[in-house]
Amino acid sequence: MTAVMPGTAAPAGEPGGDPTFEELADRVDRAVRALDELDPAARSAAEELRSALEAVHRAGLVQIVRRLKDDESTRPALFELADVPVVRMLLSLHGIVREPVSVRAERALAGVRPQLASHGGDVLLDRVEGATAYVRLQGACNGCSMSAVTLRNLVESSLVDGVDEVTGVEVLPNEPSPTLIPLDELRIGPDPATTGWTRAGTTDRFGVGEVHPVELDTPGGRTSVILVNVDNGLAAFRNECAHEGLPLDDAVLDVRGGTLTCPWHGFCFDAGSGECLSAPGAQLERLPMRVERDTVWVRADP
Repeated sequence: MTAVMPGTAAPAGEPGGDPTFEELADRVDRAVRALDELDPAARSAAEELRSALEAVHRAGLVQIVRRLKDDESTRPALFELADVPVVRMLLSLHGIVREPVSVRAERALAGVRPQLASHGGDVLLDRVEGATAYVRLQGACNGCSMSAVTLRNLVESSLVDGVDEVTGVEVLPNEPSPTLIPLDELRIGPDPATTGWTRAGTTDRFGVGEVHPVELDTPGGRTSVILVNVDNGLAAFRNECAHEGLPLDDAVLDVRGGTLTCPWHGFCFDAGSGECLSAPGAQLERLPMRVERDTVWVRADP
């Protein structure tokens, strides 16, 4: 056991020592929960006592901070103290210092994440720059449907209403996967048909900004696929929506947004990777594809 001299504090965490930050926070949480168990009259009296004590503490702290800040010799010590977790918590509770805008933005987003998750979505804060918060939307939040628009509006309002400095929200594209295959870069051996590849057609057949259904005669039987061309980059998928397996012949390809929308139920997919932007976990089956001279080959074994 560590000996403690009279008039000195025991080491933090030991009996008789200064309580740790976690212990203090836990004590506050227990006291707040205990308030809820009091009858209305007792709770009102307890809350008034707490409010009065907080007012006294704040008035004293304001004087201390003001004096330390005004004196150049003590100002560095004040800034060092403000970085100590328990001191910063105390000053923040009394509104003497404000938490960084990024911390408050994360807190605002945490308040709407349960609602986003219930619809299969999420949001990531990238940064706050000036008066603009930059976020990345995931899952259902990043789709094309009206529900996705509603979720995006929910994210924006949570930040604008919850963080004074934020007046606008910018949605950043998610990090792209290396999915679209440049037509002029892909080459395979001289005889692809002997190695499991099936001829889909010549490159001039697959125009930019269009969805191209193709029926392939594979060794395992006839297979329906679609090829999409975004900015002269091709991707091939099995012709089945990941939602209910319906064909995507009439899917809507948005070249600017890089999305493919199912004509049946509006499910939205990344046109390069096949990732579903409306429902996490649902994904188009992307097929291996190669180009030999001007011929597009797809491996689509059932």
